[in-house]
Amino acid sequence: MNPNAGSKTIIGELSDNYDYEVGYTQSGAIKTVSETAVSNIAKDTLPAIVSINSTSTQTTDWFGQSVDQEVEGSGSGIIVGKDEKELLIATNNHVVEGTKSIIVTFADGSQAEAVIKGTDSVADLAVVTVDITKLKDSTLKAITVAKLGNSDDVQVGEMAIAIGNALGYGQSVTVGYVSAKDREVEVSDGYNSKTMVLLQTDAAINPGNSGGALINMEGEVIGINTVKYASSEVEGMGYAIPITKATPIITELMSREVLSEVEQGYLGISGNDVTEDVAAYYNMPVGVYINEAVEGGAADKAGLKGDDIITKADDIDISSISQLKEYVNSLRVGSKVTITYMRNANGTYEESQVTVTLGKNPSLSSSNQSEN
Repeated sequence: MNPNAGSKTIIGELSDNYDYEVGYTQSGAIKTVSETAVSNIAKDTLPAIVSINSTSTQTTDWFGQSVDQEVEGSGSGIIVGKDEKELLIATNNHVVEGTKSIIVTFADGSQAEAVIKGTDSVADLAVVTVDITKLKDSTLKAITVAKLGNSDDVQVGEMAIAIGNALGYGQSVTVGYVSAKDREVEVSDGYNSKTMVLLQTDAAINPGNSGGALINMEGEVIGINTVKYASSEVEGMGYAIPITKATPIITELMSREVLSEVEQGYLGISGNDVTEDVAAYYNMPVGVYINEAVEGGAADKAGLKGDDIITKADDIDISSISQLKEYVNSLRVGSKVTITYMRNANGTYEESQVTVTLGKNPSLSSSNQSEN
């Protein structure tokens, strides 16, 4: 029988690119990865992944009385740097946000206390540091620094491995594929929502996996696992922050100093977030709206005023008061910061810049989230 004769049928040829061809069936080449290859990649990568257990204080209303309760949480982290003084671990901001204590568990089962070095709540990224001089030689031999890949080069349909502290039980490995790139996902913490551009994967990502690694078949980190689509109607929709977008932020967070509260810079404003929705509705730029510049404070001395909208601090785009606070507090009192802001002039916002010399928090209180 002539295979070219007769009617034509659309037949899907199984390949990495999911090509379709009109015509007769042809022999297809299937790219496979052996179970041994996956297990070898997992074995090589696990020493760079840690479990993170944290304790935070949660205040609840109990019959009209405020009661403080200690709440335990779990997540994962990726070892991204090491020198003679410290071990640097990248994770999600929501894994360590508001924590009183952080305990890191390494591949050999040993544990160490960690402190937050820097956070970026908008990007949902954080870096914690461990005093390397307090780690045993056996632990140092058992751990490695992760290899970071290029998420821009990732192809939809590539196999991916997710590693993390799922459900707080310890490190586990799941396997799947990259389902989509540049997926816009609305993420909510119950109070605020934001849109993030993420990698989508069907590798199982569960609570506790947050902050762990999404690995390609070269053993390189291509994403930081962050959220799972939670619905009884949906399976296999997990998301990771693309590592190429995360790397510059992580690098900046790694360079920050761990400062005591009295050493932290203070801008001297109260303000509110101008989210994308608010900006569109009121025809305003996205950023931090200044309600008030404290008289005699750093912002006031530099010329910032109420109704100004801060859009950048140095080279960092600013979209929330918490993000601005995190950055300013990462700098010492007396540090100079270039603030880019928009000022309303007869109905039109005009961009300007000022150099602010950070002052000291007069109350030394971090309880008011809207002040910085």
